[in-house]
Amino acid sequence: MNPLFDQLTCEARPDRFDSRPIHAEVLNLPKRDNPRVATLKEVISCTSDYDPDALPVAKANEVIRSFVHPVSGVEKLRVRAALGRVLAKDVVSPINVPSHDNSAMDGYAVRNDDLGASEPVTLTEIGTAYAGREFMGEVRRGECVRVMTGAVMPKNTDTVIIQEAVNVEGKRVTIPARQERGQNRRLAGEDLQKGKAALTAGRMLRPADIGLIASLGIGEVSVRRKLKVAFFSTGDELVSVGKKLRAGNVYDSNRYTLWGMLTRLGCESTDLGVVRDDPKELEAAFRKAAAVADAVVTSGGVSVGEADLTRQMMAKLGEVVFWKIAMRPGRPMAFGRIRARGRSAYLFGLPGNPVAVMVTFYHFVRGALLTMMGRTDPDLPLLRAKSETAMRKKPGRTEYQRGILELKNGEWGVRLTGAQGSGILRSMSEANCFVVLGHDQGAINAGDYVEVMVMDGLV
Repeated sequence: MNPLFDQLTCEARPDRFDSRPIHAEVLNLPKRDNPRVATLKEVISCTSDYDPDALPVAKANEVIRSFVHPVSGVEKLRVRAALGRVLAKDVVSPINVPSHDNSAMDGYAVRNDDLGASEPVTLTEIGTAYAGREFMGEVRRGECVRVMTGAVMPKNTDTVIIQEAVNVEGKRVTIPARQERGQNRRLAGEDLQKGKAALTAGRMLRPADIGLIASLGIGEVSVRRKLKVAFFSTGDELVSVGKKLRAGNVYDSNRYTLWGMLTRLGCESTDLGVVRDDPKELEAAFRKAAAVADAVVTSGGVSVGEADLTRQMMAKLGEVVFWKIAMRPGRPMAFGRIRARGRSAYLFGLPGNPVAVMVTFYHFVRGALLTMMGRTDPDLPLLRAKSETAMRKKPGRTEYQRGILELKNGEWGVRLTGAQGSGILRSMSEANCFVVLGHDQGAINAGDYVEVMVMDGLV
C-alpha cells in the first residue's frame, strides 16, 4: 500500500496525493492485532506545520485534497446531454481529422514539381474541386485544379496557390515564382489522428468539446455520475424567506448561495432546510444527509459558542478535525467524515456569516468537490493586478478581500468593494474577484501589485 502518510506527515511530500486509507502502524501508533485505518485527526496531527489554532490555508487544502477522491459510478449519455459533465473515459477518435488532405484556402491545387523556383509558371486548369465534391481526375504535369476551401486535394497535387496570387486568362493560370511546397494544404490527421485521444478523462465538457465529439461521429460518451451533495443551515435565529422577521431573527441567505454555487459546479444537491440548535434535530439531519449524499455542506455551528453543535455532532457520528484556519474571513471551519445507514460522507462545516460561507466554499469546498467529481483541474490560477488602494494586512494569515477588477489604460487594476465585513453579502454581490493577500504578506500600498482570483461565473 502507498499510504497517505508518505506525503502528508513528517515526510511531507505535497507533490503527490493518495486517497487510500492510512494504517495506524505507519503513524507509529500503538500496535494492535488487526491493522486499523488511522483517523483523520491522527493524520493531520502528524502533518508538518500543523497548528490547530492557525492552520495555514495551503496546508488545510493539502490535507482535504489528500482524503477526497473521485466517486465511482459511470453513465453513458447522448452528446447533447453531456454538456457540463465530467468525462469518465478518454474520447478516442475513430477517424483522422481531417479525413483527407484538403485545401485550407480558395485557390489552385498544383504539383510542386511544376513550380518554378525563380520564374513564374503557367498551367492549364482542368477542373474544379468543391468541399464535399471531390475532383476525380488525375493531375498531370503542366495542369492544375481550381479548389475551394475544404475540398479534397486532387490526386498528385500537394500545394495550393491562393486565388489572389495568380493571373487567370481563360484556362491558363500563371503562378508567380517562389511558392512553398505544401502551402495552404491541411494534411489528413493533422488535427487529430485515428486512435488518439481527442479528449481525456477528467475534463468537464464545454460547448466546443460537444462539437468536437460530434465532429468525430460519436453519439454517446461515458461520464461520471453527478456528485450528490446535501446542505443545510443551522441556527435558531434563521428565518426562511417569506416568513416574518422577529427581534433577533435574520433571513437565511446561506442556503441560497450554497445552492447557487453547488448548481454552478454541476452537483446534484439536496436542500435539507434550516436545522435548529437542538442536538436531536441536528443528529437527524446529519444522518439523513450522510445516507443520501457523497458530501455534506453546512453553515453555522462550528465556532466555540455553547450553541455551536455542528462539530460536536460530527465527532459523534464520525470523525472531525476542528480548524481555526489562519484566514479572514472564515476562521472557523470543520472538515471530517460522518456515517449513517452504512454510508459515509465527507462533511464541510462552514462558518455562519454569509461572506465567510462563500469564501470558505470557494477556497476549500469547491476544489474538493471538483476532485470528487473526477475533475483534473480543481484549482484556479492567480492573476496579477495593480491595487488602486492601500490595504491593511498583518502577516500570519491569508486574507480574501472582495474586489472589482477592471482593465484601465491597457493594464489590469483592482479596487475593493468597500466595507469588507464577513456579514456584508453585498460585498460579494458587487465583486468580480477576490484579492488574495498571502499568509506571509504584509500591508499593501496603492500601486502595489496583488494577486487576484476572478470569480465571475464561478461563485
